[in-house]
Amino acid sequence: MVRLFLLLFLSICLYAKDFTVSSYNVENLFDLELNKTDYKEYKPNTNSNWNKKTFNIKLSNTIKVLKDLDSDIIALQEIENKELIKLLLKILPEYKYYSFSKYPNASVGVGFLSKIKIIKNKTINVKFSNKIFRPILETTFKLDDFQFKIFNNHWPSKRSPESYRIKYAKKLFDRINELPEGYDYILLGDFNSNYNEFETIYYNKELNNTQSLTGINQVLNTTIDKNYITKEDILKYKKRVHYNLWLELAFEGRFSSKYRGENQTPDNILVSASLFDNKNISFKINSFKVFKPSYLYKNKKINRWQTVNKKHKGYGFSDHLPISASFTTAKVIKKESTNKKIKHISQLYEKIKLTESIDLKDIIVIYKNANNAIIKQKNDRAIYLFNNAQGLIEGNFYNIKVFQIKNYFGLKEIKDFKIVKNNGKFLDYENLYLDLNKLNIDDLKYQNEIVKDIEGLYKNGNFYYKDKVINIYFRNKEDKPNNTMNIKIKRAQIGYYKDKIQLVIHKKSDFDVN
Repeated sequence: MVRLFLLLFLSICLYAKDFTVSSYNVENLFDLELNKTDYKEYKPNTNSNWNKKTFNIKLSNTIKVLKDLDSDIIALQEIENKELIKLLLKILPEYKYYSFSKYPNASVGVGFLSKIKIIKNKTINVKFSNKIFRPILETTFKLDDFQFKIFNNHWPSKRSPESYRIKYAKKLFDRINELPEGYDYILLGDFNSNYNEFETIYYNKELNNTQSLTGINQVLNTTIDKNYITKEDILKYKKRVHYNLWLELAFEGRFSSKYRGENQTPDNILVSASLFDNKNISFKINSFKVFKPSYLYKNKKINRWQTVNKKHKGYGFSDHLPISASFTTAKVIKKESTNKKIKHISQLYEKIKLTESIDLKDIIVIYKNANNAIIKQKNDRAIYLFNNAQGLIEGNFYNIKVFQIKNYFGLKEIKDFKIVKNNGKFLDYENLYLDLNKLNIDDLKYQNEIVKDIEGLYKNGNFYYKDKVINIYFRNKEDKPNNTMNIKIKRAQIGYYKDKIQLVIHKKSDFDVN
């Protein structure tokens, strides 16, 4: 029996196939034909310098990226027309199949290049009375006996409020709700939405005309009750939910574009629950990546196509980086994950959310201010409790039950907990504070720790300390010292906001002005 099972397993593995899917917004690939729908700077042979030379450079650069990606299926956005897709197909003969969709009066459309057979295409129309955007392209692929769909999206940019993207999300969700239960599909493209849009939109009053409801999170169900859908619990839901593959990466690696120097994730790959059921096609865990060789990304900058005063300079690539993920027809050996194994704070940093409560013993309150606190385990990491620590006393140590965690723009927090036991005073708890001289503050393993006794210059929102320049944040704005003042910090939290390390001063008594 064992031998028969082994032969069957080997047979399945032998005929199983892996394939990679990518999404890439190429940033305005136009041809040299004059059309009414051309953007002004892409009208050929004008003062914009869009001519045969710059077109060939742009085309050659795009081809280089596609060749180096070498994906089996590439979803493209911002392609002017079908003729350009066919030109790419001709230059890249390894791709045998293509699809494309665009509205007649639109400037650009969306398409696929594929090594895997395309058997059907469908356009999902999303139209507005006052503006023309792009349709959603639904393409059906066939690999051996397996069929699956990929939906290529390019939603309205953030020049339009969230209600426009909500309309796209609802159209898309209505369509996928028509698919048979268990059907394999992928949603990808330029959604012009961050994977955590439900958090970022809260701070943008111009975009937020939907009471913080977002298309990518609440309509497509990548979150439920403000908690992310994860690969551990995606099969537990009765309604259609989706796992956003950005959660596969550490927070600091989540970006495919930059806006004013800040990381953005407009490009997304969302996978259905059916890609985790071990039937037909499966997502390969930890295969998601951002394609960023040095010619595309260097010194924290994306090497985009360059224009100055709407004139083409003839170098660069795109303002987006490609993203990719791998899939397989093989059976995936599932590794059981359970929160019951979590005993240390450091293990919480490996989790997106908790699917069940966990117990932490001997946690020490190393800092307390109002209802905020920082707790730590000896010889382990520290973590932050925001506005929920009223029952804790600084210097005491406890056993607690943790119900939920969260990630606030990169800073790990305990969202919900209860005290199980107060173990009394922990003597010399301040010895658990760190010396800034002895650590690399850029190492994210130190986030939420307390550093002590450092002197430096406060200037323009930064703390100048020896050879370091560190962003500094005062929770109470009234506590800010005057600019260019020397200060001595008695205690500060090592914080993290978006993609920046910062020192957080919680109260005025934690620093002196020299």
